[in-house]
Amino acid sequence: MSETSHAAPFLGVEQSCTGRRWLARPYDERAAQALAQRHNLPDIVARSLSARGVTLDEAETFLSPRLRDAMPDPSRFKDMDKATARFAEAVTRGESIAVFGDYDVDGATSSALLLRFARALDVELRLYVPDRLREGYGPNAEAMRLLADEGIKLVICVDCGATAHEPLAAAREAGMDVIVLDHHATEPALPPAYAMVNPNRLDEDGNYGALAAVGVTYMFVVAANRALRDAGFYAAPRTEPDLMQWLDLVALGTVCDVVKLVGLNRALVTQGLKIAAQRRNAGIAALAQVAGARAFDAYAMGFMLGPRVNAGGRVGESDLGAKLLATDDASVAASLAQHLYGLNNERREIEAQVLREAETLTLAEDLPLAFVASENWHPGVIGIVASRLKDKFGHPAVVVALDGDIGKGSGRSVGNIDLGACVIAARQAGLLINGGGHKMAAGLTVERGKLDALRDFLAERIGKQMEAEPLVPTLTLDGLVAGAALTPAFVKQVAALGPFGSGNAEPRFALADCTIVRADIVGEKHVSVVFTQGGKRARSIAFRAMESDLGQALLTQKRLHLAGHLRIDEWQGQERVQLHISDAAVA
Repeated sequence: MSETSHAAPFLGVEQSCTGRRWLARPYDERAAQALAQRHNLPDIVARSLSARGVTLDEAETFLSPRLRDAMPDPSRFKDMDKATARFAEAVTRGESIAVFGDYDVDGATSSALLLRFARALDVELRLYVPDRLREGYGPNAEAMRLLADEGIKLVICVDCGATAHEPLAAAREAGMDVIVLDHHATEPALPPAYAMVNPNRLDEDGNYGALAAVGVTYMFVVAANRALRDAGFYAAPRTEPDLMQWLDLVALGTVCDVVKLVGLNRALVTQGLKIAAQRRNAGIAALAQVAGARAFDAYAMGFMLGPRVNAGGRVGESDLGAKLLATDDASVAASLAQHLYGLNNERREIEAQVLREAETLTLAEDLPLAFVASENWHPGVIGIVASRLKDKFGHPAVVVALDGDIGKGSGRSVGNIDLGACVIAARQAGLLINGGGHKMAAGLTVERGKLDALRDFLAERIGKQMEAEPLVPTLTLDGLVAGAALTPAFVKQVAALGPFGSGNAEPRFALADCTIVRADIVGEKHVSVVFTQGGKRARSIAFRAMESDLGQALLTQKRLHLAGHLRIDEWQGQERVQLHISDAAVA
């Protein structure tokens, strides 16, 4: 992450092994003391809570979030009642309904949620997920006409459609109604949808703008269930479905879309992780099995399950993720999960090659963003590569995969740079065929001949934002811990501040003046380290660090300050603490 700060460097580290300045996360000392006393927390955990802006009155709700306290009336959203009334009408009349979903995890979980809800109503939805290579992101006119030819009367677009003017006009001309359930940035003029439910519409108050698409879809399911109840749909022998059973899907999509885990999102994910742990969803259970995920926490969702759900849309069949998460057949789930596991390995190999080439091109640029393009790149991995470039160079990155005269691009941002707004502005300026997104991520389609103009346009806009608030690579730390504190009990108290993610960063601690006892290369270029601090011996690991300056420091230096996240590793029935290293500095 990058940010501006004039504070003194933590432990005196001006430039770490990853080129970052270490900073202490600011907190209120008096508030931290009160939190520690009232909730019986270690001082450093209480300081972490205070640093996240949690007050004494809010602490109980934060530590034990309840969905009933955070859940709004879904009717508060524009067009929600109109959308659910149309859905209820389609269900009761027996009309053919399709769900049109995006191919990422947020889209797959949103689609699976609607498929499961409809199945509980004895209704089968037609699933349509566009092919990333052939159709690109979001609705397209050809797909809309195809669905109309199949007899579809109602299309529900999830995690896409917020700016799809032409495709939704084509759907209307073909005699279909389209409901859009999305969270991406919109424009003053909305596309011609029957209903547009989006907490980021310009005429919304923005209080729930952090919802992922699957969160918006869950609000729709709650409201649709109520509309069906009011219409008498659940007369005997029909019974209402238990909507809580699908919160595991909501948790997975919310975590993987990297939206802020605060407020309603925090409550949805907290409850959803509990449901996931019960392994009710055959697809999630099968995916956890092949991924080797032993716990169902936000880390497992985001870094173990999510990439495998995504793999189908990136390098395989776009609808595999939604099909996996929607099935109740354990054998089908196991087969799909194994297939996605293989596709994810293929994705990693492709990604590594594209990243090497993109890094070489980026080094030749002198711009406030990394903007690279090539016709030899697989469009399914450009989003991941953009994220890697963003992390490495500390500024926004846009990666474009060219195919003939057309390029498909994906971008990732840093700090307060609103990349989605920049991309929408580029489209409005006539530089893009299509494009949109949100603050931290965006997608676009561009003509080859306009690449240079697009690069200059984005560089100028982003450059102005950076002039107003220069970016300095930093690593924010929640405090200093001693080796003696590395106990399972302490780590569990830290974990109580979860679920962690955007808006609620997992606490990262430093250990000063550690002696490196042994360092080895393990697995896929990971560096495993045994160190001592204050007479206490501990284990740590730096993932994918072997070829980096961080990895080389761990392999060659004998005394280092270490920084990272604390996790519990279960080994042969025993719990031991492991430090997941984020950074290091010469002591």
